[in-house]
Amino acid sequence: MNNGSPVRGDRTDAATEAFVAQRNLLFTVAYEMLGSAADAEDVLQETWLRWIKVDLEEVEDQRAYLVRITTRQALNRLRTMKRRKEAYVGQWLPEPLLTAPDVAEDVELAESVSMAMMLVLETLSPTERAVFVLREVFDVDYDDIAAAVDKSPAAVRQIAHRARKHVDARRPRQVVAPRVAGAALESFRRAIESGDPQGLLDVLAPQVVLVSDGGGVKQASPRPVTGADKVARFMLGGLHRARTRTMIEIGLTPTVVNGSPALLVRMNGEVDGVMAIRVEDDRITGLYYVRNPEKLGRVGTETPLTLG
Repeated sequence: MNNGSPVRGDRTDAATEAFVAQRNLLFTVAYEMLGSAADAEDVLQETWLRWIKVDLEEVEDQRAYLVRITTRQALNRLRTMKRRKEAYVGQWLPEPLLTAPDVAEDVELAESVSMAMMLVLETLSPTERAVFVLREVFDVDYDDIAAAVDKSPAAVRQIAHRARKHVDARRPRQVVAPRVAGAALESFRRAIESGDPQGLLDVLAPQVVLVSDGGGVKQASPRPVTGADKVARFMLGGLHRARTRTMIEIGLTPTVVNGSPALLVRMNGEVDGVMAIRVEDDRITGLYYVRNPEKLGRVGTETPLTLG
């Protein structure tokens, strides 16, 4: 008889219970650091493999310990992703996540996972991004962050200050109520479907920016398109060509992506992409069109996100 088996089984059960309890939080941490759900899932798998080897009796705070492991694995993954992004064809956008409508009601969570904020986070170094995400989004204390990124608490404070200043200079100017963003999206959708240039110009801010990501697989603009006139021509021209030259039936369905209103774009009934928006005041200032098929796996099922 192996008297050790029940003990090992109990430890595994306890580890599993703790991991499952924190899984949504750990996924959110990994996703905000990486901008990729697929990579975030890989990080969680690596976290689990390390977690089951830990002596739980030596762990004072299981949540903090799991976040630490996740952060370390995400940092390793970030360095690998940097090389992938350097070779990426065209503009890179985060992998969009279909989120529950109540995520939009959580202002802090919705802002932190929005396409606009995720792109701002891309401008940070890996360590700055980890520190910013842990401190500003998840309110992790400096000592725990220091353990996660292998820096002193004093150094982490300096990094946090630098990262916060960098993000504040680039983050969206304001967060609007979900109903305001939803109304802007509906006006945008109607103008697109009816081919109404003036209606589109009325809802687009003068300096609106459109970023499209085809990943070298689907057609997309190689550079951001800036200005209401150019964006309107780009949108209406592309849809007009699709409808008249190739006789494609286009469908635009409102949805919620990364905590913000978005459109699920279908062509002949098949998902072609997701278009998320950023709204300031009552006009659209940012459009993020993800067409890369490899990034559309999460738009059919809600992904649970949480800050704690």
